[in-house]
This record gives sequence, C-alpha cells and structure tokens, in this order.
Amino acid sequence: MRIVDISESYSPHGGGVRTYVHAKLAAAAARGHDVTIVAPGRSDDERVVAGGRILTLASPRSPFDARYGLFASPRAVHAAVLAIAPDLVEGSSPWLGGHIAGTLPCDVPRVLVFHTDPVAVWAQTILSPRVGFDRVDRLMRPAWRGLASMSAKFDATVVSGLWLAQRLLAHGIRSPRVVPFGVDKSVFAGARPDPELRAQLLERCGLPPSAALVAVVGRLDPEKRVGMLIEAFARARVRRPMGLVIFGRGALRRYYAGVARRTPGVHLAGYVDGPAAMAAQLASCDALLHGGAAETYGMAVAEAICAGVPVVVPARGGAHALYEPDHAECYAPGDAAAAGAALLRLLARDPEALRAACAIKAAAIPSLDHHFGRLFELYAELDRRGTQRGPGLRAVS
Repeated sequence: MRIVDISESYSPHGGGVRTYVHAKLAAAAARGHDVTIVAPGRSDDERVVAGGRILTLASPRSPFDARYGLFASPRAVHAAVLAIAPDLVEGSSPWLGGHIAGTLPCDVPRVLVFHTDPVAVWAQTILSPRVGFDRVDRLMRPAWRGLASMSAKFDATVVSGLWLAQRLLAHGIRSPRVVPFGVDKSVFAGARPDPELRAQLLERCGLPPSAALVAVVGRLDPEKRVGMLIEAFARARVRRPMGLVIFGRGALRRYYAGVARRTPGVHLAGYVDGPAAMAAQLASCDALLHGGAAETYGMAVAEAICAGVPVVVPARGGAHALYEPDHAECYAPGDAAAAGAALLRLLARDPEALRAACAIKAAAIPSLDHHFGRLFELYAELDRRGTQRGPGLRAVS
C-alpha cells in the first residue's frame, strides 16, 4: 500500500511522536508498504529516510514550542498528498492536520490516529484541580462535538486501548478501533542496571550511591505536571535520601531548570538521544515518577516497566492503563502530597520483587513491531473494504 501520514505533531527534534514515526517507517518497509510523512517544517523539503520519506511544507512555528510547526492552509497539504496518489491517508492530529486529512478531495480510506486527547491535555490539565475531570468533560461538550464531527470524516479512529475507545464512544467519536500500542522491547527489555551510571546520576543530584534514584521522563510541557512531580519528590525526600533526575526537553525547560536549582537533590538531565542510551539510564534508576494524566498511551511508563523499573502513576489516562499493584503505586492526579506518599510506598517495597513483577507485566506489553503489524492489517482491511464513512460504523475491535 501507498500510505500518507499527515502528521502535524512530527518534528525531527521531537520525542515520542518522532520515535513512533521512524519506527512506523521501518515497519512499513519491512512489510512492503510505502509511507510518506507530510509534516509542517521550516521550509519545503523532502528527505528519504529508512523506510520511506518525510515531506515538510513551510509552515509557521508553534507559539508554544519552536521545534514544532502548524499547517497554515489545507490547500498546500492537499496538493502534496494528491501528488503522491495514496491508497490510504492517516490524520495524526486532532487539530488542523486532522481536518486537512478528513477533507482531502479524493475517495480513499482515511484513518484518524488518536495520539492526542486535546480535552485532557488542555482543559483537564488546567481546570480539573478546581472542578474535577468529569465536570471538565461536560463543560467541553462543544469541543467534543467538534472532535466527533471531525471523526465522522474518517473510516476509523485508531486508539491505544479499550479504555480510550470507551471514552471516545461516550463523547460521540465514530468507529474507534483498538490497536494496542507498544514499545521497542528489543532495547528496553534488554536493559540492565549499571551501578557506575547510577552512581554518576546520583552524584549529579549531589548524593552518594546509597541514596534512591528516581526518574522523570517526558516533555517539559504543562500536561506532564513536572512541577507537581518536583514538589512530590521534595516532600518525599524529607523521609529518606533520594535523588530525582529529569529526562526531557520542552517549552518549560527554563522554568523547570530554575525550580530544579532551588530544590535539593534534583538534576535536569535534558534530552537523551537514542532509545539505547535512554534504556540504559532508565534501567539504572529505582523508580519512575510519572505525572501525565492526559496521555493516550503511557510510552515512558511502558518503557520503564520493560526495563524492570517500577512506576508511580496518576490514577487516570494511558499511564494508569498500565498500572497493576504488583509493580506500581498510583495516586490522585495532580496531588503532590499523594504522589510523594505513593513514591515512598514504592521505595519501601522489596526491589527484587518489584523487578520480577515488572518482568511479568512487560511480557504482556506489545512490541512496536506487533503494534505496526496490527495497524497495517487494519489498513489492508480498510483498503479492501473501501470507504464506508457513515454513522453506523462504530465497532470496537
């Protein structure tokens, strides 16, 4: 198949989306598919990469993070996609990119890949501490109606798990199809603790090797609640010696760097380039502390579990979908005191038993290759069936 992914969230300097896109290109090539990523860029450009092509169109930069762009107009994107003559089109954004994919003037199957829940990312992150998650959803009914209208332009909406399919169905999103997401288990499941690396990370936190080492992994953006995690850590470190190393970059990097300097035991490590390097650092930590309650899939949480690292997660979203009491603790989203208490509970448990439980859970987490195999099977099914947009197609599989 010839597939075009209109990916408004792709950036060559990005994190999770970039990792996912390049893994998809490699998986597509291995299965004989041809994939082109169409993304906003600083200039018009076409780059051949392993497994396909990345076509960028000159676009304005995002006001929140200059690494990313925003499509300015559907016309240029439509022209670029039609010139490729795809067999199937993906829309990987709930914003203008999704609208552009949904309104493409050609009769080929199209799929909305629900990588981002905009109501959870923005409205619930900002408002839920004051009014609660369910009330935010009710207040955001106009936004949900807009998302439902967008999804009606697609033949299927791909989601990471049954919990997300049920959430979207409740808000009128059409035809959610569950294609479980996964991680690069060949890298993360093979990672082992490195005592020397662990000591180096603790030294950067100003602590000896005897202290506990806690990791935060993710973009330094508001929905990840990194400030709340630093507060939770500060509460917990009063009870036992521990260091916090934060891996990632994002719009709030300078702000969190200032917070880290004022908080003893915190080291802002920045972006780690390459999954092997990230796996080595992660596997050398004693716990992952996670704050995002808005994710559609907890990629960093899944990677930590596969690397044998127990996790502390909020009781909501894609991260919580990976929670089981044998290898994790959970807490009320956004509650620093509860997160700090959950971290202390986790660190008080038997580390060998936690790692063994992580190994059991890791066996149930799909690999990226399995995910893409299921995804391309769905695309082949849609290609055979042809376009069937209409109110009746709502099955979850």
